[in-house]
Amino acid sequence: MGSLTISQLEQKANVIRQDIIRMLQEAGSGHSAGPLGLADIFAALYFDILNIRPEEPEWTERDVFFLSNGHTVPVQYAAMAEAGFFDKTELSTLRKLGSRLQGHPEREKLPGIESTSGPLGSGLSQASGYAYTLQYLDKNPHRFVYVVMGDGELNEGNIWEAAMFAGKNKLGQLIAFIDRNNIQIDGTTEDVMPLEDLRGKWESFGWHVLEIDGHNIESIIDAASQARAITNRPTVIISHTIPGKGVDFMEYNYKWHGMPPNAEQAKEALEDLRTLGGKITHEGAA
Repeated sequence: MGSLTISQLEQKANVIRQDIIRMLQEAGSGHSAGPLGLADIFAALYFDILNIRPEEPEWTERDVFFLSNGHTVPVQYAAMAEAGFFDKTELSTLRKLGSRLQGHPEREKLPGIESTSGPLGSGLSQASGYAYTLQYLDKNPHRFVYVVMGDGELNEGNIWEAAMFAGKNKLGQLIAFIDRNNIQIDGTTEDVMPLEDLRGKWESFGWHVLEIDGHNIESIIDAASQARAITNRPTVIISHTIPGKGVDFMEYNYKWHGMPPNAEQAKEALEDLRTLGGKITHEGAA
């Protein structure tokens, strides 16, 4: 897609965050911290990085995106609706009986969702298999496979099996983002199961490693561009993010990993987002 300015992409990310809050408050369940922290990455993906056609989700030359940490799917739904995959009014059906927008994405429910995810740790394997097919069977160098993983799910052994497979097969069309927000459901990642030296781990598996500020959209886009230029190995982009980004009382608090806002909290959160934490006045707010 790629026709928006950085400022416009930042505005998209802010709209996505507001939609996440509304969705979660309406659903009365779901995860807040991760989706809010990923909004900048998803704005960059759906409005710049991914070669996709929202009006033609099964387009055969599309890039493919896998969400491994499926509980963060509200950010994907919000980005997809903003991009035109479906009408935004449907966002209010999140997690409701019969809705296409389940609490974890289901591939056959919603056009544009490439995989079903719920059990953590499986997304990189799915993405690696698809990238292997593109590179060695289809021999199509023009399509790329992207995957987003949470840092907490790196506790899963399946991730490292896939990392070995992708490194061994030099899957240059595979690009992974790690949401390095340093929290998981029980606390900080470094208390629960330390991950560092994270860069060194991925490099030892044969990956090209980039580290970025996951809220700097220009850096996100630049990193993806660099990754596409690396043809002899997969790339992982360690994206340092703030859980609950944009909502003052949620930021850095692991307790918001799996908790939605109530009506009063949602009102306060939307006020934070509309005014960018008080940086703009009510007259200038969206």
